Amino acid sequence: MSTLIQLAYFIAAVLFIVGLKRMSSPRTARMGIVWAGVGMALAVLATFLYSGLSNYFLMILAIVVAGSAAWWWARHVAMTDMPQMIAIYNGMGGGSAAAIAAVELIKDDPLEFSLLSLAVLGALIGSVAFSGSAIAFAKLQGIMDRTFYFPHQQLINLAVFAAAVLLGIILIFAGAPGWVLSLFFIFALAFGVLMTLPIGGADMPVVISLYNALTGLAVGFEGFVLGNPAMMIAGIVVGAAGSLLTQLMAKAMNRSLAKVLFSQFGAVAGAAGEQKVEGSLKPIDANDAASLLAYASKVIVVPGYGMAVAQAQHKVWEFCRLLQERGVDVKFAIHPVAGRMPGHMNVLLAEAGVPYDLIYDLDEINEDFATADVALIIGANDVVNPIARKDPDSPIYGMPILNADKAENVIVIKRGQGAGFSGVENHLFYAENTRMLYGDGQKMASALIAGIKAQ
Repeated sequence: MSTLIQLAYFIAAVLFIVGLKRMSSPRTARMGIVWAGVGMALAVLATFLYSGLSNYFLMILAIVVAGSAAWWWARHVAMTDMPQMIAIYNGMGGGSAAAIAAVELIKDDPLEFSLLSLAVLGALIGSVAFSGSAIAFAKLQGIMDRTFYFPHQQLINLAVFAAAVLLGIILIFAGAPGWVLSLFFIFALAFGVLMTLPIGGADMPVVISLYNALTGLAVGFEGFVLGNPAMMIAGIVVGAAGSLLTQLMAKAMNRSLAKVLFSQFGAVAGAAGEQKVEGSLKPIDANDAASLLAYASKVIVVPGYGMAVAQAQHKVWEFCRLLQERGVDVKFAIHPVAGRMPGHMNVLLAEAGVPYDLIYDLDEINEDFATADVALIIGANDVVNPIARKDPDSPIYGMPILNADKAENVIVIKRGQGAGFSGVENHLFYAENTRMLYGDGQKMASALIAGIKAQ
């Protein structure tokens, strides 16, 4: 039986790896999720067959209650709320790893030094990922302010982290009574909260990726403590993938991870040294915008979070098909941090049925803007702001952007005149070649459909 269980864990781990690999492409992502799900089901079944376990009723009850809640939430969550759902689920993984460590640390049978060290390290990382992800969820959900500052914040954060590390070292080398373990978890959880409080909304995709990596590492460490191969491999793979994704996301914003965590992005938006906006906002009505699009030769569509909020992706693809029928060359340009999480816009466009060969990443599409008749921006803001190239005093200076401003004409569908999620005013909206089409993304897309059909 032991050999069969270990074989099941090995097969589950292989399914995790293959599933993650298939998730790297929109074409195979759905099947990748299924494969990884089958692997998880197999790992759970193997765990139930493992000897020495008890409390089967409580375990089954927990699976039924949590599984039912997760199924209901996944069925009803809007695509615009997907980032915060991912944040809170990721936090649950870190919290679970920390809870496993707590159980191992309070057992009467002490762990050997190496396993004890891994248990404490996993508890620290898992606790930080849990509480940090909870704050990220609250910010994305609008429950709390995007940024929160107080005097000497970084020094206090450092002191709290140092206290958690010191208590962890005491647990490893001296054992210590239960109150030390309690204080350790309190400080670890507090550090996750304090570290996430000052991080602005524009950096949230990077933060979610970071906490995903931390959760994977915590699970991997606890897998070594329990001697569970499935947890080891799954945790290491998730940790490695999350770390790579975090680096890619930070690179896409031209920001180091240290700047994301400690520079309070957005706090200096609108500072005195930042360039003043020149020009004026120039509105356009839907019929004129439709005419401009209908008689264009090349149109590049730039979707953003505003399209997700309006759930306009189906209407957008409908009017793009009408343009194609008129012989217009239509392409979609995706910035790596468009939306609130990596791949957010790709998922929305795939949901609407947009062919994958029409969707281009920043590096693939940027040169094409100079030859485009129209760049149509739907709800995007910071990722097309030319101030990122021009003003060293801007918080987004140096961030690679889509070159939408280089198109002959720019049409921006936007609900209002507010700044982007980073709080930085978009200078593109005031450019001479830009026209603003104000309104809800789905309603304006419908108006464009009607306008194009009337041409």
